[in-house]
Amino acid sequence: MPAEKKSAPKAATKAPPKDMVQRILDAAKQEHVSLPPSLVEGLKTKVQTLRLSPADTNKILHEVARRFGRAEVDAHESVGVIAAQSIGEPGTQMTLRTFHYAGVAEMNVTLGLPRLIELVDARRVPSTPMMTVHVDKKLKNDRDTVEEIALRIEVTTVPDVAAIGTVVEDLKVVVSPQAALMAKRGVKRAEIESALTENLDLRLFEIRPGSGSGETRTFEIHLKEAGTSGAKTKSRREELVEEMPFKKLLIASEEASAIRIKGVLGIRRALIRREKDEYVIYTEGSNLDGVLEIPGVDGVRTTTNSVFEIYRVYGVEAARAALIHETNRTLAEQGLGVDIRHLMLVADVMTNEGDIRAIGRHGISGKKTSVLARAAFEITAAHLLRAAIIGEVDELKGVAENIIVGQPITLGTGAVNLVYRPLPGALPKRAPAPHTPEPPVVPAADELEPMVPEA
Repeated sequence: MPAEKKSAPKAATKAPPKDMVQRILDAAKQEHVSLPPSLVEGLKTKVQTLRLSPADTNKILHEVARRFGRAEVDAHESVGVIAAQSIGEPGTQMTLRTFHYAGVAEMNVTLGLPRLIELVDARRVPSTPMMTVHVDKKLKNDRDTVEEIALRIEVTTVPDVAAIGTVVEDLKVVVSPQAALMAKRGVKRAEIESALTENLDLRLFEIRPGSGSGETRTFEIHLKEAGTSGAKTKSRREELVEEMPFKKLLIASEEASAIRIKGVLGIRRALIRREKDEYVIYTEGSNLDGVLEIPGVDGVRTTTNSVFEIYRVYGVEAARAALIHETNRTLAEQGLGVDIRHLMLVADVMTNEGDIRAIGRHGISGKKTSVLARAAFEITAAHLLRAAIIGEVDELKGVAENIIVGQPITLGTGAVNLVYRPLPGALPKRAPAPHTPEPPVVPAADELEPMVPEA
């Protein structure tokens, strides 16, 4: 029989290296901290790009976990007061003026303290709404395509592509398309005609072709004669313009000037700027719903400075992130460094009920559960009177109400109650007290019964 081949001895299998996430979690456990998933993922990506030795990696992981533990807030810390102070004090150093937006010299955007007040007051419409529109990554370097998208975004009205004149003698309004303006805006004559037909009141006005030919042929808006509208009942407006034809002519001119041919409603202007390796569109005006419907727009990166539009389109979590980003950017533009955790706390308080609430009388401060806290903020007599009428009870759990009544606040050491509970057997047994006999009870004189002598 052939000799059996001896199998080669198996090499000692090494234990597979630990996953980086598990190493991070182990280091955090040894330092007695719990790291959030976002920090774990970011730390993993950063450490893997550095290509360090295992010993250096362990040192870094333990140091990050140790510093994270030192950065945590102590129990019963007054985080609200500290956040208010940390934002309010730098706010006194902020400018009160409106500056040009960085990189867009033609566009004014509210910055500084007015912008910060807009954010914490949760105003539905910013004083200078604007959008930053990014296009799809495959189109970001195509200037011509980005210009086409910008033209579809920017509102184009009739006066942008045509001259509007009034001929009083003939009682008509003449709309004269301009070839150069139409080419610049990418508008055809048929689009102007369609917009005029759809938006003018055809019961009062009649559109006829005018002089010229081709794309620059004019439109003439004539007044309909009385009794030709076909309506049985006339509105007060129709009766008024029939009595005053010149008034009717003015109405026709104003309506024609306000007609929108194309573009997203609310976007007055769109500017293109080159930033790093792509073209970005900045808009004057904001309409997130309408812009996201345009083909070629990147819905992930496109944003607006209107927090309520983000809330309406994407939800309350996106609105919270927008509040943090806008407040942080507003402070950073003024050169003020505020820890982002203070801004996160403010955004959490403003959005924790599912919608955006202002910090003030009509929002958070006006809806506190404590009667004394509401009275200390504004309209003292009204709050106290209403609370007395309906019988409200103040539990005295906050800061302001405890200061008002003159007792320690429930923060820091004031939030801790010490209770002494001795362990069994910790105290020495006391010797029993010596027994002393009780003295006999002597009845009072009036309690004694009189003795009756025997007969």
